[in-house]
Amino acid sequence: MAHEEWRLRGGRTQRRISALVAGAALVMSGSALAKDDEADEPAALANVYIDFRTNYAYLPGGALSTGLGDTSLFGTLSQLATLRKLLDRPTLPGRPQLSAPTNQGVGVDVPLTADLGDALSLYGGFTGSASYNGLSGWSDVAVTSWFLGFEADVYQQNGGAFPTLTLQSTLTRSVPDSPLATTSFNTVVEAKYALDPDEMRGWLAGIQYTHTEVDTVLARIGDTTAGYVGGFYQWDNNWKVSARVGLQSFGGAQLLAVTPIAAYTQPLVRLDLDRMNDDDNRLFGITAQIAWAPKPVYQLTVRTPLYAIKN
Repeated sequence: MAHEEWRLRGGRTQRRISALVAGAALVMSGSALAKDDEADEPAALANVYIDFRTNYAYLPGGALSTGLGDTSLFGTLSQLATLRKLLDRPTLPGRPQLSAPTNQGVGVDVPLTADLGDALSLYGGFTGSASYNGLSGWSDVAVTSWFLGFEADVYQQNGGAFPTLTLQSTLTRSVPDSPLATTSFNTVVEAKYALDPDEMRGWLAGIQYTHTEVDTVLARIGDTTAGYVGGFYQWDNNWKVSARVGLQSFGGAQLLAVTPIAAYTQPLVRLDLDRMNDDDNRLFGITAQIAWAPKPVYQLTVRTPLYAIKN
């Protein structure tokens, strides 16, 4: 029975990976058709770079949280890495069930990214991290996950009445395999309405859905749905600030011997400060995020892209 459920989960994972690849291919084909319609215009060279990101996350005991953005799973994966380490300890007679401890994690994301024109980005890479808790101290620095995904402007405002619509989808797989190994699927749909022709200021609104599958029938992590609104402003010196506020609803979790983590619906806040160049390429960025789960979960991300090709 357990083998059958594992097989079914594996089939669902393969179907989701296929859907991710098919979605990227569909967006790429749409981009190619658009280029055919504009044959008189020279094709833009792709930006190729490592979107190097340094992350810090603080999670209080008994909490899992995803937050917003393609780096938001870092805190959850750090907490799961801590739980895996605790679960490996020998069980003593009469020992109470474990509870998810307060956890801190530091790590780096190393995604190789290619911007195919202005409307489509493809990326894939790995995360290396270490985590700390008061029970077992710091873990060893190791590669803890790999990921791949795409971000595409399905529709661009270009001075029109309808906002730019962006779709981002990321598949994340934790490593190495263990009783709490996970596969996560994160999808964000965001609308950006610019208030000026140069798109220097405007409004944001979006929704994010995260589904996580655990490689054991003894554990479950519920889905998370987040909705938010916000805005952005870019100065003439190319510094840009963005703010998003919203609510996320988490379906709860049961993790082997760990006390169940209750479902909740709580607010979240994300602030971004970016340094752009004249071609709207990011040169430097800082993201600060607080998500209540239901206690505050903090995450800080510093982005320092390393360009091989910059258009």
